[in-house]
Amino acid sequence: MLKYQQIATEIEKYIEENSLQQGDKLPVIEALMNQYEVSKSTITKSLELLEKKGIIFQVRGSGIFVRRHHRKGYISLLSNQGFKKDLEDYQITSQIIDFDVRKPTQEAAQSLNLQETDEVYYVKRVRYINGQTLCLEESYYHKGIITYLNKEIISESIFHYITEGLGLKVGFSDMYLQVGKLQEEEASLLGLESGDPKLCAESIFHLTNGQPFDFSKVTYNYEQSQFFVQGNSHLM
Repeated sequence: MLKYQQIATEIEKYIEENSLQQGDKLPVIEALMNQYEVSKSTITKSLELLEKKGIIFQVRGSGIFVRRHHRKGYISLLSNQGFKKDLEDYQITSQIIDFDVRKPTQEAAQSLNLQETDEVYYVKRVRYINGQTLCLEESYYHKGIITYLNKEIISESIFHYITEGLGLKVGFSDMYLQVGKLQEEEASLLGLESGDPKLCAESIFHLTNGQPFDFSKVTYNYEQSQFFVQGNSHLM
């Protein structure tokens, strides 16, 4: 983790641990420079990262303020760290439907910059929120990057294992949303009726060096899932 990312994480932790609310003011840039013993450019990059995540906002001439206006149970559509962090107050569990090493589909190979003869970890699981079906996940992990997975790992947070267990740095993600109707198998796994509405999110996750490592399709249970998006305006 780079220094500015580490500082951003510590500021976010400070906000959470002190239960700071929307509009609460944070120390000025000079104070943060002294506290973390870094340059102004490093603090500026940390604050820019926190702004992009929707945690703070800056007002020229007035200071740095807490932005996060958190609604419990909502999943961020802009997160690149998985949704478990958004649902910390809820019990998130998994049921593994399928797990093996296989050749990628054409779509997965293209998304992960692989050949169709390469190997991926394939994970199919149902995620539950407080015992109720939340979503169906189907994921392909680049085996050259995610070098090891097992059933114990995929029963929990795979992203936590990737960042903490493997020490990889997750960078950015691309998401494509589709609205449609559940097919028979999807409906059965989600405890819904075939033809019920669905929101399907296809995501490609990259490391900070730009390498794609995960191509996932997540089909959400419309009765249990709710989402939020925090927009940022850079107009002057």
